[in-house]
Amino acid sequence: MSDTIEKVSIIVSKGSLEGVYPALIMANGARAEGIDANLFFTFFGLDVVHRSRIDHIKVATVGNPGLHLATMAGGLPGVSSVMTHYLEKKMEKLDIPPIPEFVEMIADTGAGIYACKASVDLFELTEDDLVEQVMGIITVGEFYEMAAGGEIIFT
Repeated sequence: MSDTIEKVSIIVSKGSLEGVYPALIMANGARAEGIDANLFFTFFGLDVVHRSRIDHIKVATVGNPGLHLATMAGGLPGVSSVMTHYLEKKMEKLDIPPIPEFVEMIADTGAGIYACKASVDLFELTEDDLVEQVMGIITVGEFYEMAAGGEIIFT
């Protein structure tokens, strides 16, 4: 048995800024280490690879204990936009790319980017709705075949 990880498959199910970046950072880090990486976007995670939504991913401010905001405060108009802008500026200072650029960068490293067929069907999407970096719309079974022998990470 090897002591090193050779392949990771990352499931992205959340469409919020704080739900997406960990997956992108993990995939990018895996590729930088020479580890094969695949991203499987499902449910609201599809927003990250949706042509008209990729530029509009926001921080979830309601019910997000990590923000240490009262639920009522997080639900006020504009709070999500303000928090999103604040975090994007902080990430920019750290040279963390915006989501569309990050998805493109990761695809360019050879990582696989896939959309979940069940979720695509649920939200009545087509391949034309997805960014060009999506390599295919696959079933869960196809994802498991692809993930075989590697680590599965759920974000």
